[in-house]
Amino acid sequence: MIHAREDYNRIQDPAGKIGEDEPVFLLRAKDQFAPQVIREWAALVKQSGDIELANHVYIWAERMIIWQLNNGCKVPDSPEVGKGK
Repeated sequence: MIHAREDYNRIQDPAGKIGEDEPVFLLRAKDQFAPQVIREWAALVKQSGDIELANHVYIWAERMIIWQLNNGCKVPDSPEVGKGK
């Protein structure tokens, strides 16, 4: 698994379901834009016909919004911009 940020390399896939060379992008609730991006992704999933998955993802985005309201959020940053593999 290859992360966009080197400091996220500590996030692992113990079950080995993600290919060693597969790029992965992680969105955190701390990122103020994450819920909007996730809702957009859910809309694409819905258009493809998977209503159940889309609804699950919409709920996940709402959980992020609630988390942001309780904990705050910020514009994303990356100390490793341009240095990912």
